[in-house]
Amino acid sequence: MESIPTSNPRTALMSLEAAAVSARGGFACMFSSSDEYETALIAERRAQGRYARPKSGWTIAMLFGCTLMALGTILLLG
Repeated sequence: MESIPTSNPRTALMSLEAAAVSARGGFACMFSSSDEYETALIAERRAQGRYARPKSGWTIAMLFGCTLMALGTILLLG
């Protein structure tokens, strides 16, 4: 905190009160519960695209491969 010499005690008091209000504001939390915090965090991450599904074709290829293996097993044992 900078100390600025003032000759007026009222100005010094107002400056001190403003600094105190500013310091108290740093400790305030904008969420009233952890559920609100988690909801806001998830919403922010979704907005950033972190929970987007991958655009890879591996899922479809694996499903197709498993289907072919199951069909081959049925035809082999049937």
